[in-house]
Amino acid sequence: MPIDVEKALAAEPRSAHIDWDHKDVQLYHLGIGAGAGPEPADPAVDPGELRYTLESRLQVLPSFATVAGGGMGSLGGLSSPGIDIDLAAVLHGGQSVRVHRPIPVRGSAVQTSKIAAVYDKGKAAVLVLRSEAADDEGPLWTNDARIYVRGEGGFGGDRGPSERAARPAVAPDHVVERPIRPDQALLYRLSGDWNPLHADPEFAARAGFARPILHGLCTYGMTLKAVTDTVLGGDVTRIRSYRTRFTGIVHPGETLRIEMWTAENEVRVEVRAVERDDAAVLGDTFVEHS
Repeated sequence: MPIDVEKALAAEPRSAHIDWDHKDVQLYHLGIGAGAGPEPADPAVDPGELRYTLESRLQVLPSFATVAGGGMGSLGGLSSPGIDIDLAAVLHGGQSVRVHRPIPVRGSAVQTSKIAAVYDKGKAAVLVLRSEAADDEGPLWTNDARIYVRGEGGFGGDRGPSERAARPAVAPDHVVERPIRPDQALLYRLSGDWNPLHADPEFAARAGFARPILHGLCTYGMTLKAVTDTVLGGDVTRIRSYRTRFTGIVHPGETLRIEMWTAENEVRVEVRAVERDDAAVLGDTFVEHS
C-alpha cells in the first residue's frame, strides 16, 4: 500500500529553519484582500486596513502561520517516510491553527513537520499533517492540515473523529460579504503556494475545472480577517485557534458570504459563494478567542 501507516506515524519529525519579516506579512495580507474594501470609499487609507498593510501599524493574522517562511510548511508531512502517494489524488480537506502567543512581525523559527494521524474513511485515507514552530522564546503555533487521499482507504484503520456539526437553528448574528479580486489567486500564490491549479488555465482544465480556482487557504485567511474585523474589533491578539473544513471551491471574481454566530469565546462561521446559489465553501468553522 502506498501509505505505510506504522512507518509514517513512527517517522522522526522533519525540521526546517524559517524566517519572515514585514514584507512577507504585508504580501500575505494583501493576498487575502487587505486594503481592498468593501468600506469606506477608499479602503486603502482606512485605519482598520492599515493595521494589515502599513509596517508602522502592522499586526499578524494567525492564518499567516500557514505560509510563514515562504513555503507550504503546513503540508510538509507529505514527504514523510511511509507516504508514497499520487498528488493528483490529494484534496485539502481541512485546516486548523493554534497560536501560543501573537506572531511577531519579524521572526525566525524552527518548524517541525510530522504525520500526527492516519484515518481510514473507506474510499479515502486521511492524513493529519502537523507542523509546529518555535523560536528562542518558545512555541509559536501549531498547524494541522487534514489531507484526503482518494483511493487509499479500506485498510482497516481508525475512522477518526467526525468534524460535521449541524448548522445553527437561529439566524446568524453577523453576515458580511467579501469580494474576491479577479487577480487574487495570482497575488496570493506569491506567498509560497505555486500550484499551477490556481494560475494556469490548461492545468486547471486537466484537473477538471473550467478555469483556475482560488486557494482554499486564501479563503481561509479572508474568513479569519472578516471575523477579526467584525467581531473582535480588529484585534488579532485575541485569537487563540481557528479551524475549518473545506466544502467547496471558489473562483476569483466571486463574492464570499460569511455568516457568523457568536458565543462566549467562540465564533461559529459558514462561508458560501454568492454567485453560485450560495454554494458551500467552508463549513464546521470555528474561531476561539479571548
